[in-house]
Amino acid sequence: MTDAAFLSMKPGLLVISDGKRFKITHVLGIDSVLAKNLESNAVERLRVDLLRPYREGGTVDGVVAEGQDIEDICDEDWKEAQRRFAIIKPLLEDSFRTREMVTQVAASQGVSAATLYGWIRAYNEAGQLSALIPQKRGRKRGQTGLDQAMEKIIETAIKEIYLSKQRQRPQDVVDHVAYLCRNAGIQPPHANTVRNRLSALSTKKVLRARGMGDKARNLFAPIMGNFPGADFPLAVVQIDHTEADVIVVEDITRLPMGRPTITLAIDVYSRMVVGCYVSMEKPSAVAAGMCLARAMMPKNEYLADLEVPGEWSVWGRISTVHCDNAKEFRGAMLSKACQQYGIDLQMRPVKVPHYGGHIERLMGTSAGEIRKLPGATFSSPKEREGYDSEKESALTLREFEQRLVDFIVNVYHQRRHAELNVPPRRQWELGLLGDAFQPGKGIPEIPSDPQRLRLDFLPFVERTVQPYGMVIDDIFYYHEVLNPWINARDPERAKDKRKFIVRRDPRDISVVYFFDPEAHQYYEIPYRNTAHPPISVWELRAAQQRAKEEGRAHVDEDTIFEAVGRMRERVEAAITKTKAARRQLHRVKTTQQSAKAREAKSEVSPSLAPPSLGAPAPTTLDADDIFSMPIRPFDDLMVK
Repeated sequence: MTDAAFLSMKPGLLVISDGKRFKITHVLGIDSVLAKNLESNAVERLRVDLLRPYREGGTVDGVVAEGQDIEDICDEDWKEAQRRFAIIKPLLEDSFRTREMVTQVAASQGVSAATLYGWIRAYNEAGQLSALIPQKRGRKRGQTGLDQAMEKIIETAIKEIYLSKQRQRPQDVVDHVAYLCRNAGIQPPHANTVRNRLSALSTKKVLRARGMGDKARNLFAPIMGNFPGADFPLAVVQIDHTEADVIVVEDITRLPMGRPTITLAIDVYSRMVVGCYVSMEKPSAVAAGMCLARAMMPKNEYLADLEVPGEWSVWGRISTVHCDNAKEFRGAMLSKACQQYGIDLQMRPVKVPHYGGHIERLMGTSAGEIRKLPGATFSSPKEREGYDSEKESALTLREFEQRLVDFIVNVYHQRRHAELNVPPRRQWELGLLGDAFQPGKGIPEIPSDPQRLRLDFLPFVERTVQPYGMVIDDIFYYHEVLNPWINARDPERAKDKRKFIVRRDPRDISVVYFFDPEAHQYYEIPYRNTAHPPISVWELRAAQQRAKEEGRAHVDEDTIFEAVGRMRERVEAAITKTKAARRQLHRVKTTQQSAKAREAKSEVSPSLAPPSLGAPAPTTLDADDIFSMPIRPFDDLMVK
């Protein structure tokens, strides 16, 4: 069985915190639990956003993320998974699903009710669309291996003893299973086998079967709101981009660099900002993906990195995302990543302005605060009259992001919202925990593997593995973990070499992420020549273009990094003259900082470090000013 993409915080769950094993005993609020240390037996209060799932055997050196890559699933299987999800989706969303309803849907689709229940169970356990792809015959990992007679006895005992208005104890079920087994001449299962079956039952199902339908209704019925479907936190999230009305400066020279782009995501129910992404690039699918991934992940590390105080206790699976029809939201990569995590990606209906009103009002609120910053451009030349935005600019991109996030977390979330009449943070807590007048939805599930979540929203390419490693955009990558796959043949087409999924972050291509299809794990694969500096896709494309303009018949790796070196020298020389140079220098520094942060967090053993093949050739050629070339938007930079 696939590990669940999101963890549901409930008593009995085994988790890891600071390298130690704990068992949750009580849920204290939206951001904390009580848990027993399994080594010392001490009970401790733990932050939910710092918890990770406990896995038998621990982690493997070099593994970045685990689980099947969505691009490793063939189109036929993915379409079948989508078809199955479309069938069960109305049943998943119905708080009072009955067997009769399941039977009716099953009959209409030409499958058995048992099959439908199997799909529902598989999706609920994994929380990912890939759980619905057709499985190979034979027992799957995690299956019990109990014969049908035993399974029937356990099912009967649960129904007759536990799911009844008599409300008997789990031990009564264990005893009844043992009694039925003895009568049938079967060796009774271990008591824990029966107890595990009981633990897997949904609370809603148990309450209804025990005659407590009103309590089930209060706990699980959605809270009705004014926006269609926005009945609880994370039910509907709106996302959009905007160019900030402020000019930021380069962090060394403090000279004007241009206006940054902000991508924001807002929870419609509570008006909480759930995600934020700031860059100097044009709106892109990657910016949208990074914003959504950050929306679903804990933000404690993000706040710490920005050195912003306060709490941003927002994470969890998003049900529906509303966005406009811009091309960055219509890409196949973003669409498939959303499908994998059960996110319904919807384009705003034409001529229905209120569907985008919440994110637009948030953008307006943010813009009002931004205009108070030095270097503000205001909303029109008339407003800006007499104010020199470039001359007054003073904030670096990082300082601007600090100010923006500080405002979101410590001002906007805390002050009364005019439409809600309470602060967004309070509305968020009410939606999760409830009060004397309304029930809550419960604490959002936390991502079990945040890194994997981020990777699923990054662009990918398919490559074969050669004796020298892999080549992407004329750059060689190698690590020992690739060795078993050198010259591997396609399992379905023996004449062809097997292609593997490789993902990369366009902001730093000094490493790529190789997906091992058998281990279902990602590994970081660095440059083969580790002497090369980290670069971004933007630098790569500019270097390739420059080499072609110089008449190079063949553009190889050394040529690219020679050009990168010359361009960086030109950037340093031109920085006092052009904003384009300052933006390019910012990209270089961002890439370098990203590489250093990744190396600091890496858990790869030094013994697995890839071999170095020497430094690049010295720079000998001259080049024209690179800034004669247009700066291309991110979404135009495709992987070759």
